[in-house]
Amino acid sequence: MDHESELLGRARGGDTKAFDEIVTCHRSRIYALIFQILRNQEDALDLTQDTFIRAWRSLRKFDGRHPLGTWLHRIATNAAIDLIRRRQARPQCELNDGAMSVDPASRTTPSAPAVPGESIDRQDLRAILDRALASLSPEHRAVVVLREVEELSYEEIAERTKTSMGTVMSRLFYARKHLQTLLKDAHEEF
Repeated sequence: MDHESELLGRARGGDTKAFDEIVTCHRSRIYALIFQILRNQEDALDLTQDTFIRAWRSLRKFDGRHPLGTWLHRIATNAAIDLIRRRQARPQCELNDGAMSVDPASRTTPSAPAVPGESIDRQDLRAILDRALASLSPEHRAVVVLREVEELSYEEIAERTKTSMGTVMSRLFYARKHLQTLLKDAHEEF
């Protein structure tokens, strides 16, 4: 029995310290995934916490057919999509989130500091990319993030989103076409 299986068994028995270790092992990746979908630090932090609360409440239902990380990613992805849907149903006014700071341990942090002149271009490009991603439906955005950022295979995406491979491929195709159209003008500028 590996360490994670042991922790899972103890956590299912109500051991909160074992579950805390599970959270510690997975929280950075869960946060990075949610942040990539939502592009908002506060929401990503809240949903990361909510993901683990949902996991704790459903731990006895986890059947172990798939790795624990896959199950947690599915919960996180669904939570992010649900939040986007709720917000689209009732639009909110957003405050300036341009001065966002990101946890240095996350996968979203650049590996090298930008050259000062390039940082403005990168910020502009980042804003264009964020707007383009935000224009996608929650389902299309999640599939793009899982494929392009998380680098999951089509099979893994289908498993995490509980859809068929054909649906994943179709969503990726249409999302990429939409992004290509939106980003065509931005590409010519940069």
